[in-house]
Amino acid sequence: MSMPKDSGKNAAAESPAVAESKIQPAKGKLGVMTVGMGSVATTLIAGVEAVRKGLAKPIGSLTQMGTIRLGKRTDARTPLIKDFVPLADLHDVVFTGWEIFPENMYEAAEHAAVLDRDHLKSIKPFLEAIKPMPAVFDQHYVKRLNGTHVKQGKSKCDLAQQLRSDIQAFKSQVDRVVVLWAGSTEIFLEPSAVHQSIEAFEKGLVDNDPNIAPSQIYAYAALKEGVPFANGAPNLTVDLPCMQELSKLTGAPICGKDFKTGQTFMKTVLAPAFKARMLGVAGWYSTNILGNRDGEVLDDPESFKTKEESKLGVLDFILQPELYPDLYKDIYHKVRINYYPPRGDNKEGWDNIDIFGWLGYPMQIKVDFLCRDSILAAPIALDLVLFLDLAQRSSELKHLGIQEWLSFYFKSPMTAEGLYPEHDLFIQSMKLKNTLRHIMGEDLITHLGLEYYD
Repeated sequence: MSMPKDSGKNAAAESPAVAESKIQPAKGKLGVMTVGMGSVATTLIAGVEAVRKGLAKPIGSLTQMGTIRLGKRTDARTPLIKDFVPLADLHDVVFTGWEIFPENMYEAAEHAAVLDRDHLKSIKPFLEAIKPMPAVFDQHYVKRLNGTHVKQGKSKCDLAQQLRSDIQAFKSQVDRVVVLWAGSTEIFLEPSAVHQSIEAFEKGLVDNDPNIAPSQIYAYAALKEGVPFANGAPNLTVDLPCMQELSKLTGAPICGKDFKTGQTFMKTVLAPAFKARMLGVAGWYSTNILGNRDGEVLDDPESFKTKEESKLGVLDFILQPELYPDLYKDIYHKVRINYYPPRGDNKEGWDNIDIFGWLGYPMQIKVDFLCRDSILAAPIALDLVLFLDLAQRSSELKHLGIQEWLSFYFKSPMTAEGLYPEHDLFIQSMKLKNTLRHIMGEDLITHLGLEYYD
């Protein structure tokens, strides 16, 4: 009998050469504009330069070190992702950005204290040459910070136009641009009338609507300029009808929000394992201590509320208590974040998980993840920049708006209206790689594999 192929043949698949012809080549310079040039941005920028100089390896970056299987297992076709899809080369990436403090990147990196001084000294001239532009900032939305290097404008519309001018000036120096939010967590906001259409949002900019936070002004400016936007924080930013409409209109891809780095990364690994084995979860208590600027901002209850919403939703979507009430209906999920200055960027995420198994007998799991927040975030930021640039050069992906295949990188993935988000890290990984196979005209991988036993 004839069995389905392990590769999951896509009937509509084109030849790789034809598929690649529908993706514009990554010619010239890719400009990266970071909103916020603190711990994450300086770690990203310094890290890319260290890799370019051969001083370090891009560990943690799927685009740089990851491989992708093509065809059957017996075909032995496993290229590096960067050799399979036409990504921008790291040597072609150029950085600039906005920051509420005037320090150059070397000074900011020293202040962040993520990378050691010997590491920074080897690339000091490169970092010193990158000076931030004044930022759009309003202390109402981030109460624990007091910016001194900020733009002045008579309205939020005026500020948006200033950002568009900054983007236009940078676009004249490079070939393509991506904007990345690497700034602080804003206060908790919910979608309102001003967010329901582009017209309503633009009127809100003129009227200084308080429901429009700075991150939304940056997103609007980027999307109006046809520039992809990635959000590394849990702020209400592109997850709005007006932004999704604008993204599709201008062909500037968007994705989820809040980088999946430490504790939530572990949850999206462990929770799928419990569900796969039909083990119950009675409670999951998570607490964090960190001492960087992010920790200081999150010490404010309004900013913490934004982060809490992002972190709490993960388990419900993975465990699906409505489908498995005996296992997950009564789960008690608690998340805490505490500012503790001595730790700096070295965050500790501690989890106590109360599970139960056969006949309801209880068990416990303890996880203590002593992680480096920005070290985990920097390769995520790099991958998103390169993949968003790829998406914009792909005729198939460019005008979709939301790039759900990039859910792999976020605590809060975005989806089309009416769809629940996939939080399971392994489903997200499969979705990402199958999207790359699809746009390159390769067969999708289903892992069925029955033909090996036929």
